Amino acid sequence: MQHNNSTLRQQLLRWLLLPQLVFWLVGAALSYLVALHYTHTIIDDHLLRANQSLLRILGNSPVTAIPDLPVAVRTLLDADSEGSLFYTIRTPDAQIVSGNKALPLPQREPASNALTPRLYDALLDGHTLRIAAVQIPMPPGSKYPVLLVQTAQKNEAREALSRQIILSIALPLAFLILATAFLVWWGIGIGLRPLAQLQAVVAQRKPQDLSPITLNRAPSEVALLVEAVNQLLYTTDASIARQRRFIADAAHQLRTPLAGLKSQTELAMRETSPETLRERLSMVHTSATRSIHLVNQLLTLARSEPGSQTGIPKVHMDLARMLRDITAEAVPRALAAGVDLGCEIQVPDAHIEGNSALLRELFINLVDNAIKYIPRNGCITVRLAADATHYRIAVEDDGPGIPDADKERVFERFYRREQTGNGCGLGMAIVREIAERHGGSVELLDAKPHGLIVLVSLPHGKDLDHED
Repeated sequence: MQHNNSTLRQQLLRWLLLPQLVFWLVGAALSYLVALHYTHTIIDDHLLRANQSLLRILGNSPVTAIPDLPVAVRTLLDADSEGSLFYTIRTPDAQIVSGNKALPLPQREPASNALTPRLYDALLDGHTLRIAAVQIPMPPGSKYPVLLVQTAQKNEAREALSRQIILSIALPLAFLILATAFLVWWGIGIGLRPLAQLQAVVAQRKPQDLSPITLNRAPSEVALLVEAVNQLLYTTDASIARQRRFIADAAHQLRTPLAGLKSQTELAMRETSPETLRERLSMVHTSATRSIHLVNQLLTLARSEPGSQTGIPKVHMDLARMLRDITAEAVPRALAAGVDLGCEIQVPDAHIEGNSALLRELFINLVDNAIKYIPRNGCITVRLAADATHYRIAVEDDGPGIPDADKERVFERFYRREQTGNGCGLGMAIVREIAERHGGSVELLDAKPHGLIVLVSLPHGKDLDHED
């Protein structure tokens, strides 16, 4: 498993704080542009008002006088707090008749019949100025028919005002983002605390401890993680328990035939009579055959268990054809046992996705059990039918049947209702495991008037093995 060097806390902080920082910078830039726009508007409005005031003063001047501003007005303009407000009054031939600064002329003259000033920027003495210029017609009889009035202010004033506005906005925003960053860092620490608790609980556990993990007052996301881990622990514990039970059962069941095989070989080695030696070897052969059968059954059971490490390979197969073949193969054994064996297929085909070897083992076990446990002159019928969702395979015999009290116990491993014969008590356990591995089920029913029906249900189509 590859580890990321960054912690979950660092990733959360990046994803939460970086967007906030970006938004803060974008907000600050937008605030600066808005502040600059409004300061331009304010300065322009201030220039226009100053321009209009000059127009009113000039309009009230004597007709024959040279237009000039009263001393009080000039003193007020020259005494601007920052020395940044300038004005100029020019004649039509661009001569200055009044003013405190020779302001640059506009590139285009303002219309003489309009009293709306023209706003423009110009450079003077290394300073950028915002200038409002307007041409006003003078009353008849005045010395000059038209005068150009200019008012100006340094752009430094509007930039200083913009800086004041942006600082008044940016400083609180900076404080807010610092406070938000601290709260996010603190909140992430609180939110990750249950994960740290879970890590501590898991780290302190011993390898053999597979009991469920408990966390008090965990958030739903952590609770779901704990639930998933507990489910994994449960399935692991169940798998280990199955393996231990399997090993214990196998050791117990193999001990008896192997011990008998050892005893028979020891006795055979002491015999001198050929007939007695042949009898001992026959018993050795029987014990070896039973041991081989038991080992094969155990291996089949191990492959069919849901907890096996590798999934069972599945192929597209026809149940109808398989049942016909299995029945035909079992006819000689049935005839030897004096049993009538038949097959009734009620569907033309029955295609499923399954493991052919395991399914063959399932149905061979059912047919062999029926042949083995019903009396001579009995009858066995293998039937295949289908409904909307499942194929129903029934193995019916007219033997003595199984009491209701034992119908569930026969699926237990190594359980044998009768101690006679060479059975090892794994056949029905294998049948159930294989059926469940294919998404199916097995049930035991009473036949009429007597006997037993083993009914296997397997789903149509492609069944997925959820344990693989």
